[in-house]
Amino acid sequence: MSNGLVVITGGSRGIGAATARRAAAGGWDVLLTYRTNAAEAARVAAECREAGRWAEARPLDVAVEAEVVRLFGSLPAEAGALRGLVNNAGVVAPAATVAEMDARRIRRLLDVNVLGAFLCAREAVRLMSTAGGGGGGAIVNVSSRAAVLGSAGEYVDYAASKAAVDALTLGLAREVAGEGIRVNAVRPGLIDTEIHEPGRLDRLAPTTPMGRSGTADEVAEAVCWLLSEAASYTTGSFLDVSGGR
Repeated sequence: MSNGLVVITGGSRGIGAATARRAAAGGWDVLLTYRTNAAEAARVAAECREAGRWAEARPLDVAVEAEVVRLFGSLPAEAGALRGLVNNAGVVAPAATVAEMDARRIRRLLDVNVLGAFLCAREAVRLMSTAGGGGGGAIVNVSSRAAVLGSAGEYVDYAASKAAVDALTLGLAREVAGEGIRVNAVRPGLIDTEIHEPGRLDRLAPTTPMGRSGTADEVAEAVCWLLSEAASYTTGSFLDVSGGR
């Protein structure tokens, strides 16, 4: 029996791909999106189908409103009803100080990481809200410990974008709690994915209390718990998966 359909943005690799595989194994139908890597996204969708669930990969730039509206307006009838959204799509730019950043870099980060999360959340709420005839559901935003730590000297713009995602999480959770929708966030720390510049994990992982970096699968477990009915009384909450840092 299906838990329903979950849309996972940025699902072709890293945390998004791990979440898609874990969600399928847990009984979710999966629609994962990708920006450029069609082959990897198709591979992840195939792995989800091997788990016995419906799964499909579709291209999406979350920063383009028309694309987001089109995606949520054309969800497949053969999958279960929409019951989940994982706002995972995100970008980061090369390490720089604020004094070195230009407007183009900052704008792209905010467009993808903040505007994209808002647009996808908006469309998911419209479909899932019990006030509008939906069956309720859960939204999990993939934030970052950078939102709390600030990432001075490296990624202050990225940290600021994730702090905005935290504010979205808290505000939206309170806004739609009475409409059958829970909204939470996972804040990964140093996770072994392609987002890091070469050598960064080796340099920083020993500084965490646990002395190591985390894995995408460890984050995916947290995301899928927040999606599940096991977290039925949890909303407006932040789950740090950061090794204590």
